[in-house]
Amino acid sequence: MKTPLPPPTPKAAAPPAGAAILLLGVLGLLAMLFPARAAQSPQPKLNVLFVATDDLNCDLGCYGHPLVKTPNLDRLAARGTRFERAYCQFPLCSPSRTSLMTGLRPDTTQVFDLKKHFRTVLPDVVTLPQLFRAHGYVAARVGKIYHYGVPGDIGTSGLDDPASWDSVVNPRGRDKTEESRLTNHTPRRGLGSSLSFLQADGTDEEQTDGIGATEAIRLLEQHRDRPFFIACGFYRPHCPYVAPKKYFDQTPIEHVRMPAIPLGFQDAVPKPSLASTSPWPRFGVTETQAREAKQAYWASIAFVDAQVGRLLDALDRLNLASQTLVVFWSDNGYHVGELGLWKKQSLFENSARVPLIVAAPQQKAKGQACRRTVELLDLYPTLADLCGLTPRHQLAGHSLRPLLDNPQAAWSKPAFTQVWRGGFPGYSVRTERWRYTEWDNGNRGAQLYDCQSDPEERHNLASHPDHASTVSDLKALIRQNWATPYLPPR
Repeated sequence: MKTPLPPPTPKAAAPPAGAAILLLGVLGLLAMLFPARAAQSPQPKLNVLFVATDDLNCDLGCYGHPLVKTPNLDRLAARGTRFERAYCQFPLCSPSRTSLMTGLRPDTTQVFDLKKHFRTVLPDVVTLPQLFRAHGYVAARVGKIYHYGVPGDIGTSGLDDPASWDSVVNPRGRDKTEESRLTNHTPRRGLGSSLSFLQADGTDEEQTDGIGATEAIRLLEQHRDRPFFIACGFYRPHCPYVAPKKYFDQTPIEHVRMPAIPLGFQDAVPKPSLASTSPWPRFGVTETQAREAKQAYWASIAFVDAQVGRLLDALDRLNLASQTLVVFWSDNGYHVGELGLWKKQSLFENSARVPLIVAAPQQKAKGQACRRTVELLDLYPTLADLCGLTPRHQLAGHSLRPLLDNPQAAWSKPAFTQVWRGGFPGYSVRTERWRYTEWDNGNRGAQLYDCQSDPEERHNLASHPDHASTVSDLKALIRQNWATPYLPPR
């Protein structure tokens, strides 16, 4: 006996034609108003290429220098914003880099020398690359980002911060192995603070910074398909000034001149203001020796520029330029004979002022100069802002994003730079017009310069009665700045 089949399911009555059309219209409208989540593609994260140099001043083509040629930094500036008035917080490697990487001022980090590590004071502070790591970025370092003694620590991790990175590379090239070939005009000084140089044989890729560029490019290739924060720190133009000979040939020695020292200048400024160069002037070398060292410094700049070009070429080749934020900075400025000074650790313009170029794919204005007064510690909030990240502690700087979109935007924030002279501080504030500096809270002298009419800072106006109100206002700014407290991570 066969099992009876179930009765057929009755068909639903078809809706009237008008109702069907109305239903389709409603469904289409809903689709437009509420698109399916699966159809939306998430906005890709912005990458960061963070390029640092060591002891680089603004003797660059894009900053208007007539002799030093920097075509690659020039093209980076054409992609973004060149900050004409950017200042470090402490013109010495470790304090400056610590301030930038933590977003805090040196009086908060308590790093004033080349030995102390900020983690001994702020063990839980979240550094800039650490913030990116916490948001899923791969963070990698090549070369000098935190402090390394140069040339002594080349090839080591120096005073690095392991919590900041997923991976690190410590390049070491023939410039390190060929130190016995250096010409040293100041043999009583350590190599890290000497006027020494070498016209090197071989290729760029054999030098420490050439190897560093190669390794940074390898990291770009390796991580091109995921968000990255890649930091490439070049050691030059820090002394010893070493570069392949072709870069020396770019500026023949007969074109190198030393600036004249104003008559009576030494007696017109507080003694601590010149203490960074001892003996003064120019560490006691002859004018010919000073010119040779200056040529070598400029050659080292040209060499670094070529390595930056290799990084930019790699971004273009890998189709990463449109999604990568590029930042180029130096830890401090550098004297090469101005006012009889050499190197850093002064509170004059050439020591405190640094090159800073930021090129962000989404910025509205490109290829322009910004003449607002900014600081290196503004970089932490800027990168966090541009990449949509929330810092874990209160930062001392401000985001530069408004100035990237409009370099002439209103901006009233001054820049503060400090040093130590044995047992007392020197504090300096820079506005768009003035620089005011005081030593030991004014007990060991003060300086005031009108940077509009006296950009070379030759005429100290601090004791001039016509400028008493300006001194009073700037003194108040200094007091206000160094009273700012640190709030721990949230």
